[in-house]
Amino acid sequence: MKIKKEELTRVIKRVVDDTPIVDVHTHLFNVSFGDLLLWGIDELLTYHYLVAETMRYLTIPYEQFWNMSKEEQADLIWKTLFVDRTPISEASGGVITVLNLLGLDVSSRDLQSYRTFFRRYNVKDYIDLVFEKAKIKYVIMTNDPFVEEERKTWINGYVEDSRFKPALRIDPLINEWDKSYKKLSEWGYKVGRKLDASTLSEIKRFLSDWVKRMKPVYIAASLPPTFHIPEKNDPSTIVEGAVIPIAEEFNIPFAMMIGVKKLTNPELLLAGDSVGKANIETVEYLCRTYPHNKFFVLMLSRENQHELVVTARKFRNLHIFGCWWFLNNPSIIDEITRERIEMLGLSFTPQHSDARVLDQLLYKWTHFKKIMIEVLVDKYSDLMDDGWLLSEEELERDVKFLFGGEFESFLERKF
Repeated sequence: MKIKKEELTRVIKRVVDDTPIVDVHTHLFNVSFGDLLLWGIDELLTYHYLVAETMRYLTIPYEQFWNMSKEEQADLIWKTLFVDRTPISEASGGVITVLNLLGLDVSSRDLQSYRTFFRRYNVKDYIDLVFEKAKIKYVIMTNDPFVEEERKTWINGYVEDSRFKPALRIDPLINEWDKSYKKLSEWGYKVGRKLDASTLSEIKRFLSDWVKRMKPVYIAASLPPTFHIPEKNDPSTIVEGAVIPIAEEFNIPFAMMIGVKKLTNPELLLAGDSVGKANIETVEYLCRTYPHNKFFVLMLSRENQHELVVTARKFRNLHIFGCWWFLNNPSIIDEITRERIEMLGLSFTPQHSDARVLDQLLYKWTHFKKIMIEVLVDKYSDLMDDGWLLSEEELERDVKFLFGGEFESFLERKF
Protein backbone atom coordinates (compact mmCIF):
# COMPACT_ATOMS: atom_id res chain seq x y z
CA MET A 1 0.00 0.00 0.00
CA LYS A 2 1.49 3.33 -1.13
CA ILE A 3 1.47 6.27 1.25
CA LYS A 4 -0.62 9.29 0.32
CA LYS A 5 1.02 12.70 0.62
CA GLU A 6 -1.44 13.84 3.28
CA GLU A 7 -0.62 10.74 5.36
CA LEU A 8 3.14 11.10 5.17
CA THR A 9 3.81 12.93 8.45
CA ARG A 10 1.59 10.59 10.46
CA VAL A 11 3.15 7.45 8.97
CA ILE A 12 6.73 8.69 9.39
CA LYS A 13 6.04 9.59 13.02
CA ARG A 14 4.62 6.13 13.70
CA VAL A 15 7.54 4.35 12.05
CA VAL A 16 10.20 6.49 13.77
CA ASP A 17 8.52 6.06 17.15
CA ASP A 18 8.15 2.28 16.75
CA THR A 19 11.53 1.32 15.27
CA PRO A 20 13.93 -0.29 17.77
CA ILE A 21 17.18 1.64 18.24
CA VAL A 22 20.78 0.46 18.23
CA ASP A 23 22.60 3.06 20.31
CA VAL A 24 26.11 2.75 18.90
CA HIS A 25 28.02 4.78 21.50
CA THR A 26 27.23 5.28 25.19
CA HIS A 27 29.02 5.44 28.52
CA LEU A 28 26.50 3.12 30.17
CA PHE A 29 27.24 -0.17 31.93
CA ASN A 30 25.26 -3.29 32.70
CA VAL A 31 24.56 -4.28 36.30
CA SER A 32 27.80 -6.31 36.51
CA PHE A 33 29.67 -3.03 36.92
CA GLY A 34 27.76 -1.97 40.03
CA ASP A 35 27.91 1.73 40.82
CA LEU A 36 29.53 2.56 37.47
CA LEU A 37 26.01 2.37 36.01
CA LEU A 38 24.59 5.82 36.77
CA TRP A 39 20.84 6.44 37.02
CA GLY A 40 18.29 8.56 38.87
CA ILE A 41 17.55 12.23 39.37
CA ASP A 42 20.72 13.20 41.24
CA GLU A 43 22.92 11.65 38.55
CA LEU A 44 20.87 13.44 35.89
CA LEU A 45 21.29 16.78 37.60
CA THR A 46 25.02 16.41 38.23
CA TYR A 47 25.76 15.47 34.60
CA HIS A 48 28.80 17.45 33.50
CA TYR A 49 26.84 19.49 30.93
CA LEU A 50 24.71 20.87 33.75
CA VAL A 51 27.70 21.39 36.04
CA ALA A 52 29.36 23.58 33.41
CA GLU A 53 26.13 25.48 32.78
CA THR A 54 25.53 26.04 36.51
CA MET A 55 29.03 27.32 37.18
CA ARG A 56 28.51 30.08 34.62
CA TYR A 57 26.02 31.68 37.04
CA LEU A 58 27.86 31.13 40.32
CA THR A 59 30.91 32.71 41.92
CA ILE A 60 31.68 29.97 44.45
CA PRO A 61 35.10 28.36 44.18
CA TYR A 62 35.09 25.23 42.05
CA GLU A 63 36.66 23.30 44.92
CA GLN A 64 33.70 24.18 47.14
CA PHE A 65 31.33 22.62 44.63
CA TRP A 66 33.38 19.43 44.29
CA ASN A 67 33.51 19.06 48.07
CA MET A 68 29.72 18.92 48.25
CA SER A 69 27.88 15.60 48.40
CA LYS A 70 26.13 14.39 45.24
CA GLU A 71 22.76 15.42 46.67
CA GLU A 72 24.02 18.86 47.66
CA GLN A 73 25.41 19.40 44.16
CA ALA A 74 22.08 18.33 42.67
CA ASP A 75 20.19 20.69 44.99
CA LEU A 76 22.37 23.60 43.91
CA ILE A 77 22.02 22.79 40.20
CA TRP A 78 18.25 22.37 40.55
CA LYS A 79 17.92 25.76 42.26
CA THR A 80 20.23 27.52 39.79
CA LEU A 81 18.90 26.13 36.51
CA PHE A 82 15.35 25.02 37.30
CA VAL A 83 14.07 27.36 40.02
CA ASP A 84 15.95 30.63 39.64
CA ARG A 85 15.89 30.30 35.85
CA THR A 86 13.86 28.49 33.18
CA PRO A 87 15.50 25.26 31.91
CA ILE A 88 15.63 26.14 28.22
CA SER A 89 19.08 24.78 27.38
CA GLU A 90 19.19 21.37 25.70
CA ALA A 91 20.73 19.64 28.73
CA SER A 92 18.40 21.16 31.34
CA GLY A 93 15.36 20.72 29.11
CA GLY A 94 16.37 17.09 28.73
CA VAL A 95 15.88 16.55 32.46
CA ILE A 96 12.33 17.88 32.14
CA THR A 97 11.69 15.53 29.22
CA VAL A 98 12.85 12.55 31.30
CA LEU A 99 10.62 13.44 34.24
CA ASN A 100 7.64 13.99 31.94
CA LEU A 101 8.14 10.68 30.13
CA LEU A 102 8.24 8.93 33.50
CA GLY A 103 4.83 10.40 34.33
CA LEU A 104 6.03 12.87 36.95
CA ASP A 105 4.47 16.29 37.50
CA VAL A 106 7.12 18.66 36.19
CA SER A 107 4.99 21.69 37.03
CA SER A 108 5.40 20.94 40.74
CA ARG A 109 9.16 21.51 40.58
CA ASP A 110 9.33 19.26 43.63
CA LEU A 111 12.79 17.70 43.61
CA GLN A 112 12.15 15.65 46.73
CA SER A 113 9.10 13.98 45.17
CA TYR A 114 11.19 13.06 42.13
CA ARG A 115 13.79 11.50 44.40
CA THR A 116 11.05 9.49 46.11
CA PHE A 117 9.94 8.17 42.71
CA PHE A 118 13.40 6.88 41.81
CA ARG A 119 13.92 5.27 45.21
CA ARG A 120 11.01 2.95 44.48
CA TYR A 121 13.01 1.17 41.78
CA ASN A 122 15.83 -1.30 41.86
CA VAL A 123 18.32 -0.93 39.05
CA LYS A 124 17.27 -4.03 37.09
CA ASP A 125 13.63 -2.98 36.93
CA TYR A 126 14.61 0.56 36.05
CA ILE A 127 16.76 -0.63 33.14
CA ASP A 128 13.76 -2.58 31.82
CA LEU A 129 11.56 0.51 32.13
CA VAL A 130 13.97 2.85 30.33
CA PHE A 131 14.76 0.42 27.51
CA GLU A 132 11.06 -0.18 26.93
CA LYS A 133 10.11 3.49 26.93
CA ALA A 134 13.06 4.54 24.75
CA LYS A 135 12.58 1.59 22.35
CA ILE A 136 16.23 0.54 22.70
CA LYS A 137 17.28 -2.74 21.06
CA TYR A 138 20.75 -2.56 22.62
CA VAL A 139 23.43 -0.04 23.56
CA ILE A 140 27.18 -0.22 23.08
CA MET A 141 29.15 0.52 26.23
CA THR A 142 32.55 2.16 26.67
CA ASN A 143 34.86 -0.33 28.39
CA ASP A 144 38.33 0.81 29.41
CA PRO A 145 40.72 -1.84 30.81
CA PHE A 146 42.89 0.97 32.18
CA VAL A 147 40.13 1.86 34.66
CA GLU A 148 40.72 -0.44 37.61
CA GLU A 149 37.03 -0.79 38.60
CA GLU A 150 36.15 -1.88 35.09
CA ARG A 151 39.17 -4.15 34.77
CA LYS A 152 38.23 -6.02 37.95
CA THR A 153 34.72 -6.66 36.64
CA TRP A 154 35.98 -8.01 33.32
CA ILE A 155 38.44 -10.32 35.00
CA ASN A 156 36.38 -11.47 37.98
CA GLY A 157 32.70 -10.73 37.68
CA TYR A 158 31.37 -9.86 34.24
CA VAL A 159 27.93 -11.24 33.44
CA GLU A 160 26.70 -10.75 29.90
CA ASP A 161 23.50 -8.85 29.17
CA SER A 162 22.70 -8.81 25.43
CA ARG A 163 21.25 -5.29 25.75
CA PHE A 164 24.71 -3.95 26.70
CA LYS A 165 27.43 -4.77 24.19
CA PRO A 166 31.12 -4.02 24.82
CA ALA A 167 33.50 -1.65 23.08
CA LEU A 168 37.22 -1.76 23.89
CA ARG A 169 38.33 1.78 24.79
CA ILE A 170 42.07 2.44 24.58
CA ASP A 171 42.57 6.20 25.04
CA PRO A 172 45.47 5.82 27.53
CA LEU A 173 47.26 3.36 25.26
CA ILE A 174 47.32 5.82 22.36
CA ASN A 175 47.39 9.20 24.06
CA GLU A 176 49.53 8.50 27.14
CA TRP A 177 52.05 5.81 26.26
CA ASP A 178 54.62 7.42 28.55
CA LYS A 179 52.36 6.38 31.46
CA SER A 180 50.43 3.39 30.14
CA TYR A 181 53.49 1.32 29.24
CA LYS A 182 54.12 0.98 32.97
CA LYS A 183 50.65 -0.49 33.44
CA LEU A 184 51.16 -3.02 30.67
CA SER A 185 54.45 -3.99 32.24
CA GLU A 186 52.73 -4.53 35.61
CA TRP A 187 50.18 -6.76 33.85
CA GLY A 188 52.89 -9.02 32.44
CA TYR A 189 53.50 -7.58 28.97
CA LYS A 190 57.14 -7.13 28.04
CA VAL A 191 56.99 -3.54 26.90
CA GLY A 192 59.35 -0.62 27.18
CA ARG A 193 59.03 3.12 26.78
CA LYS A 194 60.56 2.88 23.32
CA LEU A 195 58.12 1.67 20.66
CA ASP A 196 60.40 -0.87 19.00
CA ALA A 197 59.26 -4.03 17.23
CA SER A 198 59.24 -6.07 20.43
CA THR A 199 57.09 -3.55 22.32
CA LEU A 200 54.64 -3.21 19.43
CA SER A 201 54.30 -6.98 19.34
CA GLU A 202 53.45 -6.97 23.04
CA ILE A 203 50.92 -4.16 22.56
CA LYS A 204 49.27 -6.32 19.90
CA ARG A 205 49.21 -9.21 22.36
CA PHE A 206 47.56 -6.95 24.94
CA LEU A 207 44.91 -5.84 22.44
CA SER A 208 44.34 -9.39 21.24
CA ASP A 209 43.87 -10.61 24.81
CA TRP A 210 41.25 -7.96 25.52
CA VAL A 211 39.43 -8.45 22.22
CA LYS A 212 39.16 -12.15 23.04
CA ARG A 213 38.01 -11.39 26.58
CA MET A 214 35.48 -8.66 25.77
CA LYS A 215 34.39 -9.61 22.26
CA PRO A 216 33.93 -5.89 21.57
CA VAL A 217 31.84 -4.46 18.77
CA TYR A 218 34.73 -2.12 17.99
CA ILE A 219 37.99 -0.74 19.35
CA ALA A 220 37.69 2.95 20.21
CA ALA A 221 39.69 5.99 21.21
CA SER A 222 38.83 9.61 21.91
CA LEU A 223 41.55 11.68 20.26
CA PRO A 224 42.71 15.31 20.35
CA PRO A 225 42.34 17.67 17.37
CA THR A 226 46.13 17.48 16.96
CA PHE A 227 45.95 13.72 16.25
CA HIS A 228 47.71 13.15 12.94
CA ILE A 229 48.87 10.09 11.01
CA PRO A 230 51.43 9.42 9.58
CA GLU A 231 53.77 11.12 11.99
CA LYS A 232 56.82 10.18 14.03
CA ASN A 233 55.21 10.11 17.45
CA ASP A 234 53.74 7.60 19.89
CA PRO A 235 50.05 7.79 18.87
CA SER A 236 50.81 7.36 15.17
CA THR A 237 53.22 4.49 15.80
CA ILE A 238 50.81 2.63 18.10
CA VAL A 239 47.84 3.03 15.77
CA GLU A 240 49.68 1.85 12.66
CA GLY A 241 51.90 -0.66 14.39
CA ALA A 242 49.37 -2.34 16.69
CA VAL A 243 45.76 -1.12 16.57
CA ILE A 244 45.27 -1.36 12.80
CA PRO A 245 46.71 -4.92 12.55
CA ILE A 246 44.57 -6.22 15.43
CA ALA A 247 41.41 -4.55 14.11
CA GLU A 248 41.98 -6.15 10.71
CA GLU A 249 42.78 -9.54 12.22
CA PHE A 250 39.50 -9.62 14.14
CA ASN A 251 37.51 -7.78 11.43
CA ILE A 252 36.24 -5.11 13.81
CA PRO A 253 36.23 -1.34 13.27
CA PHE A 254 38.62 1.11 14.81
CA ALA A 255 36.40 3.93 16.11
CA MET A 256 38.08 7.32 16.13
CA MET A 257 36.32 10.11 18.01
CA ILE A 258 38.42 13.11 17.09
CA GLY A 259 38.51 16.66 18.38
CA VAL A 260 38.56 16.65 22.20
CA LYS A 261 40.73 19.22 23.96
CA LYS A 262 41.12 17.75 27.43
CA LEU A 263 40.77 19.93 30.52
CA THR A 264 40.69 23.34 28.87
CA ASN A 265 39.48 24.41 32.30
CA PRO A 266 40.93 21.81 34.68
CA GLU A 267 38.98 23.17 37.67
CA LEU A 268 35.78 21.90 36.04
CA LEU A 269 37.17 18.33 35.90
CA LEU A 270 35.12 16.25 33.39
CA ALA A 271 33.08 19.35 32.53
CA GLY A 272 36.28 21.19 31.57
CA ASP A 273 36.96 19.52 28.21
CA SER A 274 36.56 21.57 25.04
CA VAL A 275 36.66 21.20 21.24
CA GLY A 276 39.09 21.84 18.40
CA LYS A 277 39.07 21.45 14.63
CA ALA A 278 40.98 18.38 13.46
CA ASN A 279 42.82 17.43 10.27
CA ILE A 280 40.64 15.31 7.97
CA GLU A 281 43.75 14.09 6.14
CA THR A 282 44.36 11.59 8.92
CA VAL A 283 41.03 9.89 8.24
CA GLU A 284 41.67 9.94 4.50
CA TYR A 285 45.15 8.47 4.94
CA LEU A 286 43.95 5.59 7.13
CA CYS A 287 41.00 4.70 4.89
CA ARG A 288 43.23 4.79 1.79
CA THR A 289 46.26 3.03 3.27
CA TYR A 290 44.31 0.27 5.03
CA PRO A 291 41.41 -0.56 2.66
CA HIS A 292 40.66 -3.86 4.41
CA ASN A 293 40.18 -2.14 7.77
CA LYS A 294 36.90 -0.62 8.91
CA PHE A 295 36.85 2.86 10.39
CA PHE A 296 34.01 4.16 12.50
CA VAL A 297 34.44 7.92 12.83
CA LEU A 298 32.94 11.02 14.35
CA MET A 299 34.50 14.44 14.78
CA LEU A 300 33.62 16.91 17.50
CA SER A 301 34.02 20.21 15.70
CA ARG A 302 31.08 21.47 13.63
CA GLU A 303 33.64 22.84 11.18
CA ASN A 304 34.83 19.28 10.39
CA GLN A 305 31.44 17.88 9.43
CA HIS A 306 31.33 18.76 5.73
CA GLU A 307 34.84 17.40 5.14
CA LEU A 308 33.93 14.21 7.00
CA VAL A 309 30.82 13.61 4.88
CA VAL A 310 32.77 14.15 1.67
CA THR A 311 35.45 11.73 2.87
CA ALA A 312 32.79 9.11 3.64
CA ARG A 313 31.59 9.39 0.04
CA LYS A 314 35.07 8.38 -1.11
CA PHE A 315 35.75 5.42 1.18
CA ARG A 316 33.34 2.54 1.68
CA ASN A 317 35.37 1.34 4.67
CA LEU A 318 34.40 4.52 6.57
CA HIS A 319 31.15 4.71 8.54
CA ILE A 320 30.30 8.03 10.18
CA PHE A 321 27.93 8.30 13.09
CA GLY A 322 26.16 10.60 15.47
CA CYS A 323 26.25 14.17 16.63
CA TRP A 324 28.67 14.00 19.49
CA TRP A 325 28.89 16.04 22.67
CA PHE A 326 28.87 19.74 21.70
CA LEU A 327 27.14 18.84 18.42
CA ASN A 328 24.23 17.29 20.31
CA ASN A 329 22.00 20.35 20.01
CA PRO A 330 18.84 20.40 17.87
CA SER A 331 19.88 23.19 15.49
CA ILE A 332 23.20 21.47 14.73
CA ILE A 333 21.73 17.94 14.58
CA ASP A 334 19.19 19.13 12.03
CA GLU A 335 21.87 20.69 9.84
CA ILE A 336 24.28 17.75 10.02
CA THR A 337 21.62 15.09 9.48
CA ARG A 338 20.30 16.83 6.37
CA GLU A 339 23.82 17.28 5.02
CA ARG A 340 24.60 13.59 5.53
CA ILE A 341 21.38 12.36 3.93
CA GLU A 342 21.92 14.65 0.96
CA MET A 343 25.37 13.20 0.29
CA LEU A 344 25.27 9.68 1.78
CA GLY A 345 21.66 8.58 1.46
CA LEU A 346 21.10 5.93 4.12
CA SER A 347 24.73 4.80 4.46
CA PHE A 348 25.51 6.30 7.87
CA THR A 349 24.19 6.28 11.45
CA PRO A 350 22.67 9.66 12.24
CA GLN A 351 22.77 9.53 16.02
CA HIS A 352 23.95 7.89 19.21
CA SER A 353 23.08 9.05 22.72
CA ASP A 354 26.56 9.30 24.28
CA ALA A 355 24.54 8.75 27.47
CA ARG A 356 26.46 8.68 30.76
CA VAL A 357 23.29 8.35 32.82
CA LEU A 358 20.77 5.63 31.96
CA ASP A 359 17.84 8.06 32.08
CA GLN A 360 19.40 10.14 29.28
CA LEU A 361 18.35 7.47 26.79
CA LEU A 362 14.84 8.83 27.25
CA TYR A 363 15.45 12.45 26.42
CA LYS A 364 18.26 12.17 23.92
CA TRP A 365 16.35 9.78 21.67
CA THR A 366 13.03 11.61 22.13
CA HIS A 367 14.62 14.89 21.09
CA PHE A 368 16.43 13.30 18.17
CA LYS A 369 13.33 11.56 16.86
CA LYS A 370 11.52 14.88 16.63
CA ILE A 371 14.27 16.18 14.35
CA MET A 372 14.46 12.94 12.36
CA ILE A 373 10.72 13.07 11.63
CA GLU A 374 10.97 16.62 10.30
CA VAL A 375 13.97 15.77 8.10
CA LEU A 376 12.35 12.64 6.64
CA VAL A 377 9.05 14.41 5.97
CA ASP A 378 10.92 17.03 3.95
CA LYS A 379 13.02 14.52 2.01
CA TYR A 380 10.17 12.12 1.19
CA SER A 381 7.84 15.01 0.35
CA ASP A 382 10.32 16.17 -2.28
CA LEU A 383 10.33 12.67 -3.81
CA MET A 384 6.55 12.46 -3.81
CA ASP A 385 6.30 15.86 -5.48
CA ASP A 386 8.34 14.37 -8.33
CA GLY A 387 6.03 11.37 -8.65
CA TRP A 388 7.90 8.80 -6.53
CA LEU A 389 5.53 6.49 -4.68
CA LEU A 390 6.53 5.11 -1.28
CA SER A 391 5.09 2.20 0.68
CA GLU A 392 5.02 1.86 4.46
CA GLU A 393 7.24 -1.22 4.15
CA GLU A 394 9.87 0.81 2.29
CA LEU A 395 9.72 3.54 4.88
CA GLU A 396 10.11 1.02 7.70
CA ARG A 397 13.11 -0.49 5.89
CA ASP A 398 14.78 2.92 5.52
CA VAL A 399 14.30 3.93 9.15
CA LYS A 400 15.72 0.58 10.30
CA PHE A 401 18.84 1.36 8.26
CA LEU A 402 19.16 4.74 10.01
CA PHE A 403 18.48 3.39 13.50
CA GLY A 404 21.20 0.76 13.46
CA GLY A 405 20.61 -1.50 10.47
CA GLU A 406 23.28 0.05 8.28
CA PHE A 407 25.72 0.00 11.19
CA GLU A 408 25.11 -3.73 11.73
CA SER A 409 25.60 -4.37 8.00
CA PHE A 410 28.88 -2.43 8.09
CA LEU A 411 30.11 -4.63 10.95
CA GLU A 412 29.46 -7.78 8.93
CA ARG A 413 31.21 -6.68 5.73
CA LYS A 414 34.72 -7.67 4.73
CA PHE A 415 36.54 -5.29 2.43
